[in-house]
Amino acid sequence: MNRNMGLTGIFVLLFLAGICLSSVSFDGSASPAERDRMLSKVIESSQQANPEETQDGGKTSLGARTVIIPTPVWVIGSYDKDGKPNVMTSSWVGVCSSKPASVMTCLRGATYTFGNIMERKAFTVNIPSESFAYETAYFGRVSGRDVDKFRKAGLTPVKSALVDAPYIKEFPMVIECKLTQTVELGSHTMFIGEIVDIKADRSVVSEGGAPDIEKLKPFLYTPGSSKFYGIGKNLGDVNDLAKEKEKRER
Repeated sequence: MNRNMGLTGIFVLLFLAGICLSSVSFDGSASPAERDRMLSKVIESSQQANPEETQDGGKTSLGARTVIIPTPVWVIGSYDKDGKPNVMTSSWVGVCSSKPASVMTCLRGATYTFGNIMERKAFTVNIPSESFAYETAYFGRVSGRDVDKFRKAGLTPVKSALVDAPYIKEFPMVIECKLTQTVELGSHTMFIGEIVDIKADRSVVSEGGAPDIEKLKPFLYTPGSSKFYGIGKNLGDVNDLAKEKEKRER
């Protein structure tokens, strides 16, 4: 019974989508790509409305979406062609190589930072602590084409001596990168930057010379719900946890 109702719902949604798409294409106001996106949204809605139809092994399909949690929260620094410093928040980011030490950020071509990095061949990664959550959210909501983000946020741009990009003085940790490669992926382009140097406030560095996450207090982003979350409790040393698991399996 539920299965039949679910299938009926899907057919109804697809029928409505067909009407919608045909009416839009009639006056030429939507491109083929836009029609494809509309159809995808209808199909996605039908899957969400009928989760029992997409269950596999006790799990429910969420579709081919970027609701993968959590993601880091980085602020990317760059100069525009006139030398104005700019920053933007990015969560499509991560470490991508150990030798040479490299990181990547994925950006849409429409962003101001995209053009800046292409022009200057460099960028910085600025790691915010929890106390800068408001500024970080703001950096992701407005464009550097329209406003001076540093001035609006009351933060200080510092010109890197190593790469052609600015970093944020007040943020506890910054990574200076030279652009080594770009990869076209689809909606986004991956910018790969080789790490030239990492700078950190002494207050967030451990005795061993590495950043201390409990002192740094970075935070995470959750695609889908669009929220920031702080870091949770320490679960233990990785080697100790693995050894404990091996011990339990004996």
